[in-house]
Amino acid sequence: MAKASEQEAVLLKVQELLNKVKFGSITLIIQDGVVIQIEQNEKIRLK
Repeated sequence: MAKASEQEAVLLKVQELLNKVKFGSITLIIQDGVVIQIEQNEKIRLK
């Protein structure tokens, strides 16, 4: 299990990405109950 400070860092990063992405997705990759990777896929809409 991840430490509380590591979990807080993940939550802060996800919150930052949620505020930044207008159209797209954020994917959390989890291994053994720990977030090991965050993927951001952003779409740019022209109209």
